[in-house]
Amino acid sequence: MAAAPQQYPIPVSSPAGGAGAFEGSGGTDLELYREKFRRRLPDSLDDLQGPTEGCVEPPATVVWSGLRVFDLAKERQRMSLYRIVLAEGMRGDLSALLNRGILLHSWPTLRTLVSTTIRSVWEEQFSELRALAEVPPARRPRTRQGPAAA
Repeated sequence: MAAAPQQYPIPVSSPAGGAGAFEGSGGTDLELYREKFRRRLPDSLDDLQGPTEGCVEPPATVVWSGLRVFDLAKERQRMSLYRIVLAEGMRGDLSALLNRGILLHSWPTLRTLVSTTIRSVWEEQFSELRALAEVPPARRPRTRQGPAAA
């Protein structure tokens, strides 16, 4: 008879909100996780004065692996940058790397790419984003590629 795989307990949350702080069963753990993102929010979307064109290389504290330079002219790279900065950036990073106009334009799609916690924290704070919650994400028509398309 084969041995049962070893099971590991779910991490217990710590008062500092360390490992497992949002995986516990209590509402307090989720609230600590949400507070982590609330503290990073800018006072206003007008504080988001990041670039609108060109290539952006965020600091290693925000993007530490994978693609390190993002071309804002390329939609996928722009969305990747915004998704990463929303998840990993501190308040100063948000203001320096994100742009209000791009965020508002991209929000209907971007909100589907970030975690539920990030989405709800931003939409609770900024009515402009909340108003865009009902706008369907942009859908690009698929183009056929390869030999079959010829």
